[in-house]
Amino acid sequence: MTGPTDRTSVTTLRDLPRSIEPKRDLWPQIEAQLAAPAPAVAPAPATGAPRARSPAPLHWLAAAAMVASLAVGVWIGRSALPGAAPPSSASDTRSSGAVPVTWVSDPRYQRQHEALLQSLNTQLAALPPASRAKVLTSLATIHEAKRQLEDELGKDPGNALLQELLVNTYQDEMRVLTDVREASDAGRGI
Repeated sequence: MTGPTDRTSVTTLRDLPRSIEPKRDLWPQIEAQLAAPAPAVAPAPATGAPRARSPAPLHWLAAAAMVASLAVGVWIGRSALPGAAPPSSASDTRSSGAVPVTWVSDPRYQRQHEALLQSLNTQLAALPPASRAKVLTSLATIHEAKRQLEDELGKDPGNALLQELLVNTYQDEMRVLTDVREASDAGRGI
């Protein structure tokens, strides 16, 4: 193999030698530098060239910017949550203290829900007694769950899990009401 100055002859790692011995032992110098006391840093002169800025304040500045961005994002996001919307006259609202909370503000949902509730008694009358008992038990359970979730959301309007559970409960109620309508129209039980 050729010397270290001929770099063009090495085409693969196999062309390199397995080990290269240094010309002199470097460990005594390294050990002496580690054992030597650190040199004292001279204070910067009062006049003259400005000192180089240390990176530590930049880290703090970046952290402060991240916290500020997060705070602004949370502040903006809170206005988009269902618990932060202003109450409307057509929605189901409750208030815990002075904080009004709007649970359902979609007018389409309100209209459909009201229509299903208005026809519920006549549709229940068309069902067999066993099916009617199942429906009434299901609706009672759903209404109790809605009441409990709305009460808890009144205490903690920003709780995303409670909001999701409440939306799921509203959907369950709509499924039951729709199933009752379809079952009574077909003259079959549930």
